[in-house]
Amino acid sequence: MARDLDVHGAPEPGAGPLRRVARVVLLDPAERVLLLHGHEPDDPGTDWWFTPGGGLEGDETHEEAARRELAEETGISDITLGPELWRRVCSFTFAGRRWDQDERYYLARTRSSVTGPTALTELERRTVAGARWWSSEELTRTHETVYPTRLAELLCTLLDEGAPARPMTLDR
Repeated sequence: MARDLDVHGAPEPGAGPLRRVARVVLLDPAERVLLLHGHEPDDPGTDWWFTPGGGLEGDETHEEAARRELAEETGISDITLGPELWRRVCSFTFAGRRWDQDERYYLARTRSSVTGPTALTELERRTVAGARWWSSEELTRTHETVYPTRLAELLCTLLDEGAPARPMTLDR
């Protein structure tokens, strides 16, 4: 789960290695994107929407992690995993600790619109309040917090122009 604050870019010197993360921009047949609704463990009022995904385990690839995380967090495993769209390095505070992440975002498509988590971690059970399919128009109009911060613009470009030839580096 990702929640930016004011600190973006590379971590401070000595902060340790970046957590390697795979995220999924999952589109349904209506070209809506699936986002999870997260919040701070002790403050449900501090909330945001974010793409499914999480940290790589062991020696798995980003693509393997994207599939695993999507299935665990949404119950959706029947997907067509497409290309890597975007990369982002971010730092944020969540659940009382600092997270420094190197995130890769993958396009995926599904015919399923039914979601239900199958294997959330204890922290995810306390901080993920649900999931929702969003149209690009809804994302453009929302005043809710969404990560990555430019997702509405990025999704519109993706739907209009297709996936980029090479992964694009996001500033946030």
